[in-house]
Amino acid sequence: MRAPSVDCVSDSEGPDEEEFREILRAFLEGRGEIDPAMLASAAGLPNDPAMLRQLVEQLQQAMQSNADGIDWTIARNQATTLAQGGTVVTLPGERDAAERALEVAELWLGEATELPQSPLRPLLMSRREWTAATMDVWIQFAEPVATSISNALSESLSQAAPEELDSMLPGASRLMRSLGGTLFAMQLGQVVGALSAEVLSGGDIGIPLIAEGQAAILPQNAIAFAASIEQPGDQVQLWVSARELAHARLFRHARWLGLQLVTAVGDYARGISIDFEALEDIAADLDLRDPQALREAFQSGRLIPPRTEAQQQALGRLETTLALVEGWVDVVTAAATRRLPSAPAVAEAVRRRRAAGGPAERALSALVGLELRPRRLREAAAMWQAVTDAVGASGRDALWSHPDVMPTAADIDDPAALIARLLGGAPEPDAVDRAIEDLLADEDGERPSEA
Repeated sequence: MRAPSVDCVSDSEGPDEEEFREILRAFLEGRGEIDPAMLASAAGLPNDPAMLRQLVEQLQQAMQSNADGIDWTIARNQATTLAQGGTVVTLPGERDAAERALEVAELWLGEATELPQSPLRPLLMSRREWTAATMDVWIQFAEPVATSISNALSESLSQAAPEELDSMLPGASRLMRSLGGTLFAMQLGQVVGALSAEVLSGGDIGIPLIAEGQAAILPQNAIAFAASIEQPGDQVQLWVSARELAHARLFRHARWLGLQLVTAVGDYARGISIDFEALEDIAADLDLRDPQALREAFQSGRLIPPRTEAQQQALGRLETTLALVEGWVDVVTAAATRRLPSAPAVAEAVRRRRAAGGPAERALSALVGLELRPRRLREAAAMWQAVTDAVGASGRDALWSHPDVMPTAADIDDPAALIARLLGGAPEPDAVDRAIEDLLADEDGERPSEA
């Protein structure tokens, strides 16, 4: 129910009713000013004059627009601007070294898997190129919660405004939706721009962010990662190349797999809503003059309520599929890079890095309430290794031929049962199997004897 007045905010710490009316009138009449430096700081952006000019222009466009949707142009601009390092490589000869690593890794993969090589030439990408190539997918993930936040701000304004300002509310609500959407788009651009400094390749998070079957390496990030774990740069480059090319082969071969992952994310995202009680609590404690407080309110994740049952199911499907993908990739990469002395150390460093998540990944989780991490990676990798030992690479890779034969969460729990099926063992019939047998026996005029 909408409050008839603003007496609730007329204490010593907040504006009185007349001040509230004047602020609202100023916004609607175009006399209100928004401090772009404060908004940039709230979104975690640097106080850069060129970026602030861009921000002001974007906000003005948002306020003047009659469209209800969110203009994601600012997210794209923020991400590409913040993705430092516009070149593919930083030192002479590193591009050639990266290309040679991809060629060698492709040969090694031919010995580790029977899935065919992708016909698409692998890409060597800069951080800015990566953000430009992947931004559409990030927007797809973030749009549901961004829309919910914008609508929540608009509804909160409608509930708090005095009744005598009813005629001004449609314009104010549109303004708040535009402003909320623009702020969220700024934050998403900042997160993706920062993430571009963390990812090593196109398939780093397990979901095909670029075209399915298109491998992509970020050489400058691979070089920095090698230095951080104190391993030889050429061996890390080979390992990262093998892992990325394994992703490319898998998604190229199992075309349905990428769609299955994106669908699971979409099923989860459609259930995202905004917790109005949490929004009210945050608004009550929030000092709008403090950019740090505003940024923490966006990044805290407090606006997103507990997951629904449908979201839990979608998340379960997503985590299982991610674990199966990453587990298979880990086993195949280990086989392909067995010649590399540093391969076990690099693999373990990547597992720990993936399990912990970097700063940008944690920020993305707070923004959309979703962690793109395979929680059962080690168990899935153990299952794939057991299957490889039992039926070979050919039998293992055949499980990606169709979604109906792909392993399940139960197979991760009990690899022995999966292996028995693959080897032709006859499992005990369940209740459905026995009912079908009874039905067929009745049609033949006989009933099987019961044990």
